[in-house]
Formats: sequence, C-alpha cells, structure tokens
Amino acid sequence: MEGEDVKLLGLWASPFAMRVRIALNLKGVKYTYSEENLKAKSELLLKSNPVYKTVPVLIHEDKPLCESLVIMQYIDEVWAASGPAILPTNPYDRAIHRFWAVYLDDKWLSAAREIITLKAKTEEATAAAIVRMQTGLELLEEVFDKCSKGKSFFGGDSIEYLDIALGSSLSWIKVMELLTGAKIMDENKTPLLVRWGEKFCAHDAVKGVMTDVEKLLEYAKGLQAFYRNALPAQ
Repeated sequence: MEGEDVKLLGLWASPFAMRVRIALNLKGVKYTYSEENLKAKSELLLKSNPVYKTVPVLIHEDKPLCESLVIMQYIDEVWAASGPAILPTNPYDRAIHRFWAVYLDDKWLSAAREIITLKAKTEEATAAAIVRMQTGLELLEEVFDKCSKGKSFFGGDSIEYLDIALGSSLSWIKVMELLTGAKIMDENKTPLLVRWGEKFCAHDAVKGVMTDVEKLLEYAKGLQAFYRNALPAQ
C-alpha cells in the first residue's frame, strides 16, 4: 500500500519487533524501518515510548504505538481491507488467540529471559526454566490441534495472531537449545508445532525477516557475558 506514512523502530534480534514486521508484510503495508541501538537509544525512541523506552514502536502518521500485541491489533484494524485478517473473525477464536499470546509474553518468554539474563543462577534453576518452556509448547501443541482444524496454521489456512506471536520466537527457541543442550521443541512431544514452524518460516511474509540463528546465537552469548559481568562477586 503506497502513500502511507508508516515507520517502525525495531531491533533485529527482537521477536517483538519481528511480530510487527510480519504483520505489516501480511497486510502489504509499505513502511520505513529504523534499527535502534538500545545501548544508545535515539531521541525518537525515547520520545515515542517514554514509558518503557524500548522497541518496537510503530509510528503511523506521526502517532506512536507501543507493545507488539497492541500494534498487531492496530495494524489489523487500520488496514482491514488489505491482506488477510490477523485476528480471527470469530469472537471465540479471537479470544483464544489473545489469551495464548498473553500467556506467551507473561509466562513462557519469562523462562527464556531467565536463561539469557542468568537469573536462573544454578543448573537446577536453568533446568526448571527449560521445563517451563517445554511444558508451554506442549500446551500450545494442544491449542494448535484445536485451532488449526487439521490445516497449516493456528489460523487455519493463513497466518494469524497466535502464529505471529509464537513464530517470532522460533529462532530464539533454536538458540535456547544450542545454549542449554536441551531439546525445547521436540518432534516426539510437539510434532504438530515442528511442522507448523517449518511452514511458518517458509511463508512469504516471514522468510525475509526471520532472524539468522547463528547470528542470534552470538548475540545471545554476548548478552550472557554482559549479565555475567554484572553479577555481584561471590
């Protein structure tokens, strides 16, 4: 869609920024992307997101919006006539997608953060965080089975809200596996999600923005080194 004044402030490694990029791609919205350095935040970022001071921020006609799940809903409503719907049209299905997307952010991703930030300080704590991630995906395997109705995505034939919410973390799942040596998305326990992930990454709206795993692994190691140095001496 031409003629739109749309700008996205993001970070290449952020699954939250990726959500917005995928949603814009699905809708065919042309936008300007600005890569942020969170160690030296731009004035535009600080002005646009004075509460959390982080990405993503979507600026549409000089009006900023923050928080990836909120932004995805906004994109779906503003560009409703363009591309496939992001949120399901059925009210119950829409509520289910929203519920599990919030679960991902509030519960499931918090386990990944514990590993990356070394909040899980012992092997036992790390193992517990891994189990939380594995258990969460097993729950989502059941959700996928019900929502997909035997088709390719949580949204059935097309990518929808929950697909994007989880799919944006697929590269991070692989990084977590490489960092911990544990299998988090296990084909024996979550075969439907494994096949879904392959189809999601191959989608035209996704494959151009999906993060390279090796590059992300080096980034994650750098983050762990930073947090390790920040830990108080024992």
